[in-house]
Amino acid sequence: MSSHDTAPGPATRVVLRPIATPLPLGFLALALATAVFSAVQLGWIPPTEGRVAALTALAATVLLQAIASVVGFLARDPVAATGMGVLAGTWGTLGLTTLTSPPGTASKGLGVVLITAGLAMFVPAVAGAAKLVPASVMGLAGVRFLVTGAYELTGSATWKTAAGWVGLALTVLAFYAALALELEGAKARTVLPAGRRGPAESAVRGQGSLDVADLAREPGIRPQL
Repeated sequence: MSSHDTAPGPATRVVLRPIATPLPLGFLALALATAVFSAVQLGWIPPTEGRVAALTALAATVLLQAIASVVGFLARDPVAATGMGVLAGTWGTLGLTTLTSPPGTASKGLGVVLITAGLAMFVPAVAGAAKLVPASVMGLAGVRFLVTGAYELTGSATWKTAAGWVGLALTVLAFYAALALELEGAKARTVLPAGRRGPAESAVRGQGSLDVADLAREPGIRPQL
């Protein structure tokens, strides 16, 4: 044996499991909560129905978005994971506060939480700009929290009405994004435009590279996060 010959080292294998995108589930859960809260804010249903809105957020939206967040981490999608996690926590706080407060009352403490959550939603929205429609949903959700937070801080009827209309716009956009991504997954091709650009567009077409050198730098594979 030559002095230059060496025994092969242990092989490192990374096993990837195909996972469906969690974003349609998270966006439909978002639509459930924001639609019913908007109906209360616009006066289409009485303030006492805020209890139904709170229960919707707690029983449906929080659970579904928490699941979407976990699947997002497993799918190695930090934008989906972070966005869904912040949404789940915020709707949980909003639901509990609404459920335990007198109907139609504003809370300055909740206002601070919503303003902070609204700003936090711009983090995944900016990071996920390569997928324009999903990023727009997260960005508009941030605006919805900011406007609602302004109402909670001021008690202004104008801010309350604005929050309701922004919430309805978010409902429509969330439904469109969920449908576009769901069809994309079911048909394995783009049916409705999702605003994918660059690597995000190449990936859905199966044109993105899967380089071992790139995988070595991924969180969960590299030695440290």
